[in-house]
Order: sequence, then structure tokens, then C-alpha cells
Amino acid sequence: MILTKEQQAILDGEQGETLAKVMKTLVMYGDAFEAEKLVPITSKYNHLVTSFGLKVMSPVYDLMQQLLDAGVASGQQFSVDPRPLDKKVPANPLQNLVFNKFMYTKQDFYEKQLEKLGLMNEDAFSCTCYMDEMGNKPKKGEILSWAESSAVVYANSVLGARCNRNSGIIDIMGSIVGYVPYFGLLTDEGRKATWIVKVETSKKPEAQLLGSAIGMKVMEDVPYVYGMEKWLGNELDDAACAYLKDFGAATASNGAVGLYHIAGLTPEAVELGEDLIAKDAKVYVIDDAELEHVKNNYPVVWKNPDAAPKFCFVGCPHLSLEQLKDWTEKLETALQKNGKKKVTVPTVFTAAPAVLKAFEQTPYAERLKATGVITSYICPLMYMNNPLCKKMPVITSSNKLRTYTSARYYTDAEILQAITGGKKA
Repeated sequence: MILTKEQQAILDGEQGETLAKVMKTLVMYGDAFEAEKLVPITSKYNHLVTSFGLKVMSPVYDLMQQLLDAGVASGQQFSVDPRPLDKKVPANPLQNLVFNKFMYTKQDFYEKQLEKLGLMNEDAFSCTCYMDEMGNKPKKGEILSWAESSAVVYANSVLGARCNRNSGIIDIMGSIVGYVPYFGLLTDEGRKATWIVKVETSKKPEAQLLGSAIGMKVMEDVPYVYGMEKWLGNELDDAACAYLKDFGAATASNGAVGLYHIAGLTPEAVELGEDLIAKDAKVYVIDDAELEHVKNNYPVVWKNPDAAPKFCFVGCPHLSLEQLKDWTEKLETALQKNGKKKVTVPTVFTAAPAVLKAFEQTPYAERLKATGVITSYICPLMYMNNPLCKKMPVITSSNKLRTYTSARYYTDAEILQAITGGKKA
């Protein structure tokens, strides 16, 4: 790797031993991927994936403390992934005991470390930091040092920023020195599509299901997707962005996609069109039968596959403001149709703190509350990591949550039926 004089000076320890170690880490990371150089980060803010104070993560706290003791702070303020706990979310005494005494015992301590390192504000905890309400929305072409797979794929694809799928800790390392290794999705060549995906469904495909199918097929490669214009149009409005948020999260968790292009819609596809497609790109056709096949082959890991749902999570990644409004309307209609006043399964909708505050300013907030649904800022994954929670028959419309936990996936329509007393999921 070729370093500039400034970068070499940091590596040689001219700005202290701690900063030299940070630079060495990034250089080794870049060498592993044959990066030719380091390039400056150009975004105003960073986003970190590690937001939870798990007791077993003592090496992380030790590392952060070394940075703080050396007077090293992030060159950028940053947001982080969602908090793992919220008293509003139902948990029995034993579950709470595990959460507070055996799992997230270092949460307060770790959050204080994050504040000292450069946390944007007390509400900067969300996997959807790019929401307008959150204030961490990078611009097209900006170089990022983010982690969190669903945020990275959204930033690359929908916003046209440039970021690799970094791991936790590597994200803050980049912010501290202000550089990231130049390889992969930072390069023009690395952003070319090696898969052509043709969507030929008879109805609008479920975002989480379509993303899952593509992710499992292309894995870490870049897909160029045709056939979505009749479902999403040619404008990145609120509805299209919400769809692509959920779609991208599924591609990233069910596969390892860090970037996708949607013909006629996402920024680079609009600008460059089929020039983004690499020679000899493979082709994957998705029709109704393919999506049904993918869905039917999800494993059921419940102890009793026929158990009635005891809990429901919607919002992984976090819901947008418009999605909260849309769900409120759908719930009211379904409850009235089924002769119910409140949801029949304990249900939590998760969204970013700033989005929830904006939602509270709308008439929809009281209407949603009247249905019995709880709103929260937590990470459903972190809730389900509790061994006592993973034993529950939990349903979700999130393919990411399905992939990483014992929660069972159903489409939005199936979830709506299940939690409003309609047909059971």
C-alpha cells in the first residue's frame, strides 16, 4: 500500500503510539483486501454498529478507554445502532433479570464512552441513521467509514455514497484517522453489477422476500435489477425509499450484498444505466413461483411449529415515519373488519428515536396507541438474543430478524392478519 507523507507519519508514531496503532490496523485491513492506498473520508458523520453494552465485550470497552486515555477522539461525530433495552417493551421478571444482570450490564458505561468519543446526540441510536429526522444522511459520492450492513447497503445504493461492508471497530478507526482503504465498493470497478436480476412477478413483490431471494443468490456480488419500475415508479419518494430500505436489509443479511442498482431508479443506475453491468454478468429471473419457493424453504426453528404467536416485532430495520402512519391505517381497518379493538398479539413497532418524536407530533400516534401496539427505539435482534426470549414463538415481517434469531417470517399482510384476530399466521 502506498501511503502519503502524512499517513506514513501517523504510522511512524509522530502523533503518538495510539494513533499509530489505529493507522496500522487500517493498513493491515487494507492489505488484506489488496487496497492500493488510503483515501480521505468525506462525509460529515460516521455510523458505528456496536451500540450494545454486552458484559462479554470487555475488549471493546478496553480499546475505547485506551483511545480516550490517549486523548484520541473521532474526527467525525457519529450515530450508532439501536439501544438493546427499553422498559416499554414487554418482558417477564426472569427475562428482565437476564437482560439487566447477565447481558447488557455495561450499557450505561459504554454509552458514556461513546459520548466522549463523539456521539452526535443522545438520540443518535438507530440502524436507519440516514432518515431525514436523524440527521446523518450522506450525499452521493461521499466516502464513508460505516458499519451496519443494512445502513451500508442503503447508503451505497439509494444515496449513491461509497462505503465497504466494514466490521465493528474498523468503523471508528476510520473516523479517528480520517481515512479508509481504497478497494471494493469504493472503486468504480467494484460498483459494477455482476448479476442481472429480472423481476417478472404478477404483483408487487414483498420487499423483504425479494431482497432475501436476491441476497441468497448473488451473495456478496452486485445485482442490477430490472422490472421494478411498475411497482416503484421512477422517483425516490418516501414509499420507494422505505421499500428499498427493507429490500436492501434482506439482501445484506440473507446474503452479503453491499450495493444494488435498480434500473431507472437508484442514482448510479439513472446516471450510468447499463454501463454499470459488467461483461458476462449472470442472469437470475424471479417470478411468483421463485418467491414462493424461497419463502417455503425458510427453516422453522420453533420447538412447536404449530404454536400460536406470543409476540410480534415490526421494524428491523427501523420503520420510517410514513411506514408508521401506513401501519396505523392498516391496523385500524383490519381491527374494525375483524371486530376487534386492540391487537390480539403483543406487538412492538420499532423506529429511530427522532422518528418516534416526529410521529408523536402527528394525530397518528394516539390512533396507533389505541390499537395496543407499543412503539420503541430498541433493536429487536438484541431483545431476541436473550435465551429466554428466543424460546418464545415470535413473528416478524423482517427477514433480517428471521435470519439472526428464532423469530419466524411472515409477509406484512400475514402479520396484519395474525395480530388483528384474522387468519392466524
